[in-house]
Amino acid sequence: MATTSMALPKTKGGAFLLESRLPEEIYTPEDFTDEHLAIARTADEFWAKEILPNVEKIQHQEPGVAQAVLRKSAELGLTAVVLPEQYGGMELDLTSMMIVAERLSRDGSYSAWHGAHTGIGTLPLLFYGTDEQKKRYLPRLASAELIAAYCLSEPQAGSDALAMKTRADLSADGTHYVLNGQKMWITNGGHADLYTIFAKVGGEKVTAFLVERAWAGVKPGAEEKKMGIKGSSTTPIYLDNVKVPVENVLGEVGKGHHIAFNILNMGRFKLGPFATGGAKSVLQACLKYAKERKAFGKPIGDFGMIQHKLAEMAIRIYAVETMSYRVVGMIQAALGEFSWSEPDASQRLLKAVEEFAMECSYMKVSGSEMLDYVVDEGVQIHGGYGYHQDYMVERAYRDSRINRIFEGTSEINRMLATGMLLKRAQKGLLPLVEAVKKVQAEVLAGPALGATLDDATLVSNAKKVALLCLGVAYQTYLKELDQQQEILAGITDIGMSAFAMESVYLRTKKLQAMGKGELAAGMKAVFLPSAIETIEKAARYVLSASSSGDALRTNLAVLRRFTKVELVNSVALRRKIAARLLEAERFLV
Repeated sequence: MATTSMALPKTKGGAFLLESRLPEEIYTPEDFTDEHLAIARTADEFWAKEILPNVEKIQHQEPGVAQAVLRKSAELGLTAVVLPEQYGGMELDLTSMMIVAERLSRDGSYSAWHGAHTGIGTLPLLFYGTDEQKKRYLPRLASAELIAAYCLSEPQAGSDALAMKTRADLSADGTHYVLNGQKMWITNGGHADLYTIFAKVGGEKVTAFLVERAWAGVKPGAEEKKMGIKGSSTTPIYLDNVKVPVENVLGEVGKGHHIAFNILNMGRFKLGPFATGGAKSVLQACLKYAKERKAFGKPIGDFGMIQHKLAEMAIRIYAVETMSYRVVGMIQAALGEFSWSEPDASQRLLKAVEEFAMECSYMKVSGSEMLDYVVDEGVQIHGGYGYHQDYMVERAYRDSRINRIFEGTSEINRMLATGMLLKRAQKGLLPLVEAVKKVQAEVLAGPALGATLDDATLVSNAKKVALLCLGVAYQTYLKELDQQQEILAGITDIGMSAFAMESVYLRTKKLQAMGKGELAAGMKAVFLPSAIETIEKAARYVLSASSSGDALRTNLAVLRRFTKVELVNSVALRRKIAARLLEAERFLV
């Protein structure tokens, strides 16, 4: 597997709250190798030559078009970026996978086809398949001869996936399982050739099965009528006494939930670049429109409120892009030297991703919400035309909404992120208790004389707010804290914002050390105080639900100290950012 040329320090999931990093210790797009840049160019060219001319046909589900484009992408290796060479893959690194995901996400419908096939469709087999299963299916998935789909959700089992009713019963002679049930909301469902289907053996043990569409009893339902991503295939899958050979059990009987959750981690991880690519495309369309559309005698891009929107879109894209590649670097550092020839290669890669499950949830939530903001403002910038189907922002607006539901809803991920942090502390994997006590001791000591309010201090204080809120909430609710959904979500918002602040701060410093990043410096200057405001609001919510009376007043006084910030002229900064973006007609740093 090709890897980054950097040697990054190893860390643990959630440890960013307890550690500090130098700019050169995080991975960013500035660290791409020549190979990465070549992959980006290949994906960009493929988008321009093959996807863009077919977008309307894909939108209207013209028979065979999306599948043909997917198979053409396979000819360039874009469907098999991380797959081992022995199975027809390119055997590249996670950065390469993220780059391709970003470049091909400029249309929600095609990215659903491509993402479902290469991600949740293929990865379960890659990570959990036997040698025989991989030899039989992976080369045909790599070439897109077979199209893949992932079947977990059911009509009555969405976020609570383990409430599934689909059954698998072992035959009397022990040669096969008989599957009965219904799956729902299956991306690629109407045209997939190979399904990863989750069912309960004997009605109890969640297990994954590799099921071929051609087998008797497998029947896709009608295409769902969706709000967005209308060009993707989304159907139910009906299973009527489907005989699945025991050789097609994926992983171990009763361990299917491990497969389901780990594959969703990968999906959350990839949602960051998917959202970034889609958002950059919308921003580019808005910049072009803002220069062309005139009102009151001049381009609307000259107006301050339009400039505010354009700049804020870029700032939020910058933050999510930076977070995404930082997480890539963290995973690759944990993975270390890696080769698919290792006996436990797939499990090592899975564990490296699983280590940062909390950060993957951050990517899912921040990426999907950033994209929703960008497409919403994109429609607003276009005015009435933004509501018209002739303009891509109308489609992007509808397509974006599914991302807050994909890969586990944002609500589920907000609970999971802080829940995982608490579990890691309870298992002794993260010295969280000691860190909370340190913050509490600092609170008792009072503010340091002559304390500065530079960017490093803002980042440090953001982490302290997260630890303060964790400590107060835990002292109040103890082992019942994992049942306090609103509080978990509030703490996640604080931690996620702190991670974003540090990531933006460090990348901007790296750019400045390279003599670059004039625009990034302005984006950072606007983003950090704004993130502090988000943190303060979430912390007030958490503290008021976890303390009262004098204790609450004390906690809020401490919060005010930690969220103190020197305001900047964000109007002037945004105008400067917007002017540069309008000149370039694209996102840049």
